[in-house]
Amino acid sequence: MTDADFQPPDTEAPITDFEHVLVENDDAPNECAIFPRDTSEDVQTNTWISAHEGSFVDLESIR
Repeated sequence: MTDADFQPPDTEAPITDFEHVLVENDDAPNECAIFPRDTSEDVQTNTWISAHEGSFVDLESIR
């Protein structure tokens, strides 16, 4: 089984609220980490998206 094969049970509500943090790295591009809001630390640690600097923009700059 791979991550692509995983489907949550129908009883779980989809996650719609997210938090983000900017991770400033000294020896690599900065990263924006996005993770579900109001979930357990275990879920946050295992359910996240990371984007490297240059792959994301400030919302206000594109409005």
